[in-house]
Amino acid sequence: MEYSHRYPAYPTQQVAAELERHIDIHRQAYNYTLYEYEHVDADNIGSAYKHHYRLPDWKDEFPVFSEVNSKTLQRTVTRFYDNLSNLKDQKENGRKVGKLKWKSPREFQSMTYSQSGFELKNTSGRRATLWLSKIGDIKIRYHREIPGEADIKEVTVKKETTGNWFVSFGLETDDADLPEKPNIGSLDASNSVGVDLGTQNYIHTSDGTTVDWLDLEYEYERLRREQRKLSRKEKGSNNYEKQRREVATVRRHISRKVLDYQHKITTWLVREYDAVFVEDLDVKGMLEQSHNARNKQDAAWRQFITLLEYKSDLYGCHVKQVKARGTTKECASCGVETGKPIWVREHSCPSCGFECDRDANAALNVLKRGLSDLGLGWPEDTPVETALPTDTHSVSAKRVIEAGSLGA
Repeated sequence: MEYSHRYPAYPTQQVAAELERHIDIHRQAYNYTLYEYEHVDADNIGSAYKHHYRLPDWKDEFPVFSEVNSKTLQRTVTRFYDNLSNLKDQKENGRKVGKLKWKSPREFQSMTYSQSGFELKNTSGRRATLWLSKIGDIKIRYHREIPGEADIKEVTVKKETTGNWFVSFGLETDDADLPEKPNIGSLDASNSVGVDLGTQNYIHTSDGTTVDWLDLEYEYERLRREQRKLSRKEKGSNNYEKQRREVATVRRHISRKVLDYQHKITTWLVREYDAVFVEDLDVKGMLEQSHNARNKQDAAWRQFITLLEYKSDLYGCHVKQVKARGTTKECASCGVETGKPIWVREHSCPSCGFECDRDANAALNVLKRGLSDLGLGWPEDTPVETALPTDTHSVSAKRVIEAGSLGA
């Protein structure tokens, strides 16, 4: 299994300048790869593997490419072909795409050491040191340990628009070292949960737990203030650049706060249950709708689902996406669909009389579909009415933040 850990980095002024210089050399290498891809005979290029053989000639013609680590230079060439492959995939999926363009300094702010050229040292406390070939030592805040069974496959150093530096370790853990997931045939439906990603609450589970939305009103008000200040600065001036960083800092604070919140919720879910089922939402289509777009952006549901999926392997939990269409309309008791506008918060089935919160009904449908997809079905001796607690248990966003996880 492959995943990553990210840490704040604090290079000295001298090391930071060297990092910026190396990143700019890699930017030039990326742009030169694009140039050769468009102008050199296709027999000599066409894949990252073939293009790597051209690097010795690059170094003879442009000595500046000899100043960076050879593995990172290969990784930059591979980065171009990865982007090219992603572009082709989007085109095959029917999206209207253009072509890859040269990267400006602002668009290229990272580099990756792959396989060698790095060493993580002094990891006994909250601080650690990362050594990079041809650059030197960088202090990082080692706020969580890298698991002993994980191998560090690559290291990416990035400077964000705020001016802050971060280091990401690409980790790989052998499947044999991961917790064993419960066998699907013996999966306990009572320890499985359906999760409705809602509008009234951030999530609503099939066993009656709700988690409130994260309150970001103060952060957005601050962002509006900083953006108004930016609009009054002369573009290109030092004051404009300084204020641009202020805006970027607030934006980053919002995104990191949402990510931290999601980490806490998803960790609780995969620790608490043997199986977690969640809706496969068309997030892009939802954001394109005119109403409530910012709240949907704050929800970052696709990111939430991605976190659930990769943590399922780390904690030995089954996570499965189910078809989202109709989970709100369909009655969890009898299956009859009943249309209801967004402001109607209760589900009342005209066919069987089953009544509950609309999000609870949707979560139960997600659970039923998930169990059905696994070939288990809904237990006959557990009617849907008994699956709902008499009182819904609500967990505030503040408690999630303070406790670190819902299970705390």
